[in-house]
Amino acid sequence: MLSAQLGLLLAAVGLLGGAAIGAVGPGGVFVTIALFLLLPLTPAEVAGTASATFVGTGLIGTAVYRHSGEFSTVPARKMVLVLCVSSLAGAPLGARLNAVLPAAAFGNLLAAFVGILGAIIVYREVAGLHQTAWFTGAATWTRHLTLAGTGFGVSVTGAMLGVGGPILLVPILVVLGVPTLIAVGASQVQSVIIAAGATITYASVGAVLGWLVLLVGIPQLVGVWLGWRLAHRVNDRLLRTCLGVLLVVTAPTLAM
Repeated sequence: MLSAQLGLLLAAVGLLGGAAIGAVGPGGVFVTIALFLLLPLTPAEVAGTASATFVGTGLIGTAVYRHSGEFSTVPARKMVLVLCVSSLAGAPLGARLNAVLPAAAFGNLLAAFVGILGAIIVYREVAGLHQTAWFTGAATWTRHLTLAGTGFGVSVTGAMLGVGGPILLVPILVVLGVPTLIAVGASQVQSVIIAAGATITYASVGAVLGWLVLLVGIPQLVGVWLGWRLAHRVNDRLLRTCLGVLLVVTAPTLAM
């Protein structure tokens, strides 16, 4: 029986995680972390339930970033298309790989993943990496193949660990030179593909807890909208740096 205090805590994590998704992309991982640390769930239930909440956040995120014009350019639309197509096979594969992970290994992988991503985000901000001609230049097969490989790898990892796509895709795209808001917007579209494929696969083995999806997912939807508003009003470098530091600090607790 879930206590009222724990229910409120999970809802609050959903709200804050959604705000991080909407503002800087990486954020859904906080929901995954909360489910893993606070509830006696199997790795499949953690990943499946978290993935189910990301379907809604991805749809809301796609709508608001489309509204603010992040997909208005041809390079941005082509990038989104390549990322989504390459994710179609990756998400079901990642969900199936989760089945072979024991609980201890799941926690250790999640910890390593969170820590590395946090370090990459912080490094990116400290190093001052900015947009490059890689994104705005003429389309090449090299760029398309890079995006396709990135989309597939992100979808496999995101579905296997139940962390969604933005937490990995946004830092990669930013490092490659994609403007931050466009990277966040693209990650929202791809996250729908990843989350839907993963949810279907996890649901087929009964690993999606519907009541928990609603408890965490509804506040998460509100958070995405709030985060999108925040992203267009607050210094995004400060937001990303704080997020990276928080991920690095959180990572060790997952391996305990």
